[in-house]
Amino acid sequence: MFVAAIVVSLVLVYPYLRLDMDDSRLAVSGNLHYSVLVAHIGTAAVAIVLGPLQFMSGVRARRTLHRTIGRVYLLAGVLPSAVTAIPVALWSGRTVTRIGLVIAAALWLITGGLAYRAARRRDFTGHRDWMTRNYALTFLAVTARVLTPLLLLAQLPFIGDGAGPVGARVQSLIPVGQTLGWIVNLVVAEWLIRRRTAQVQ
Repeated sequence: MFVAAIVVSLVLVYPYLRLDMDDSRLAVSGNLHYSVLVAHIGTAAVAIVLGPLQFMSGVRARRTLHRTIGRVYLLAGVLPSAVTAIPVALWSGRTVTRIGLVIAAALWLITGGLAYRAARRRDFTGHRDWMTRNYALTFLAVTARVLTPLLLLAQLPFIGDGAGPVGARVQSLIPVGQTLGWIVNLVVAEWLIRRRTAQVQ
């Protein structure tokens, strides 16, 4: 997961390193749109990379390190990325993207807040469960990039020559992949949490 997070983060961030609007992979309507998009992608990369570290037993055993990484993950990754995800989704012009990503961003903030509250209350089991859900939402950036080509492949037996170019079909499937991504991730997270709870009992 950590390796996948690093690879995807590099792929996400690379086109925006020069801060050149012409290099943007998404169509942007102006400087404000581009600036918010860059902020969203940059802070998302922070969350994607730092998240897996929090589940490593070696990091968790070092409480100060675990706490510091957790705060950076939430305050420099999840919080700004979730907040900027909302205008980015609304500017997309796609209904599925608007609904899917705004809901995901809201859940991202809520689960992060509940994870932090559980830690403050020293409810470490609850904290781990909420962080599992939270990182499942963070990992959407990875899952969506796996689901979109799979959805395209699943369509192939049912589409004819009039279906249009592959690029256009991929673009139409990206919002679906993004929405399915966080739903699938949360289902897997809940399964992991319930399995972990059953093993403890």
